[in-house]
Amino acid sequence: MNLPSYRDCRRATAPPRLPGRARNARRLSAVAAVAAMFLVGCDTGTPKASPHSSGPGVSLAPSATPSHSRSTFAPALSASSSSSSSSATACTNSTKLAGWSNRRLAMLTIAVPVSETSVADATSEVSAGAGGVLLFGSKAPSDLGSRLTTLKSHVPGHLGLLVMTDEEGGGIQRMSNLVGSLPWPAYMGAHWTPAQIQQNVTKVAKKMAAAQVNMDLAPVVDVDGRNVAPSKTNPDGWRSFSGNTTVVSKAGVAYMNGLRAGGVIPVVKHFPGLGGSTYNSDFGPARTLPWSTLQKVGIPPFTAAIKAGAPAIMVSNNIVPGLGTNPASLSPTAISSELRGKMGFKGLVVTDSLSAKAISAAGFSVPAAAVQALRSGADMVMFDLGGNVSSQTSSIATAITNAVTGGHLSRSRLIDAAGHVLAVRHVNLCS
Repeated sequence: MNLPSYRDCRRATAPPRLPGRARNARRLSAVAAVAAMFLVGCDTGTPKASPHSSGPGVSLAPSATPSHSRSTFAPALSASSSSSSSSATACTNSTKLAGWSNRRLAMLTIAVPVSETSVADATSEVSAGAGGVLLFGSKAPSDLGSRLTTLKSHVPGHLGLLVMTDEEGGGIQRMSNLVGSLPWPAYMGAHWTPAQIQQNVTKVAKKMAAAQVNMDLAPVVDVDGRNVAPSKTNPDGWRSFSGNTTVVSKAGVAYMNGLRAGGVIPVVKHFPGLGGSTYNSDFGPARTLPWSTLQKVGIPPFTAAIKAGAPAIMVSNNIVPGLGTNPASLSPTAISSELRGKMGFKGLVVTDSLSAKAISAAGFSVPAAAVQALRSGADMVMFDLGGNVSSQTSSIATAITNAVTGGHLSRSRLIDAAGHVLAVRHVNLCS
């Protein structure tokens, strides 16, 4: 049977002309039957009747697939077959992660600190499913790339690993001996155009990627114009591109794009902005400028980065006056309501180091802080190198799994966090 022509469809969808003097009901039925035959093969582009207006088990709802791409008679064959196929759950990372144990999900949310001169120290944690490693040090070994390749071979399922470090420029560089040096961001903001920033950062990023480091905890987009080195009382100073919000916004996006062009994942920090902080949270409790001020001065660079496609953002350990009494990294208001909700950020949210004195001063151990951070909307937690890293990692994973079991952290939130860790690496569990 041939499909009707466009003209036939137009005629068929118009109200049928009844014979002027219909002698009996048969002729009326015949006309209706002919129209119905044409309508089966026509896709008029106009909405069909609601499923609720049709007979039992039959749906006339519009389909996204044109009728000529499937069998003309498919709707009449089996209403139950179409409903059963639509109810089948599509494979996504979330549906796959739902089958993982709580312990394995918890491990994926942890970045394990390790010395860049001894990355093999993190082998057991990586083998247990840690989502990332954080490199510390000031001079990387020449064979760092091969060492990290060996470390990555221990990842369960060979799903990849986030290998991150702080390569900001100036005095905050971990591997400049391998990748080249950048000046302090304050110098870049004052002397380089955005294009020059992007170009120079790309050169460094390419060498980072070649050494198997795929994430940089940079750029700093805090707005701080104080002409001083970062210190115990000031976390920014020269780490900031400028005290001018517009300059920071443009420089931050340029730096971020330079990293991406070189194959490295940027982590924009420190939300919602440390410029003008009362103290350095690494050494004790610290407060940002009031939230009302940050919205005008500190937030625009983050907004610009998000609009430019920022894949990851780090949240600070400072208390934000006007957003609650907890450090921002442990605040659902800061992360879920503001960053995720109002600002629409969909990427990976990582905490600043939960070993900071500001965290303990707020009454949280590192494991307890990790649970609170995940509850608040963070996806990955970090802590410092020092002490027994293996024991600390295990304690964090245990605290997270116990929180899920005890009902203090929803399993769906843990799955969501793990999903963000995979997404930033473009891992597809369904492929």
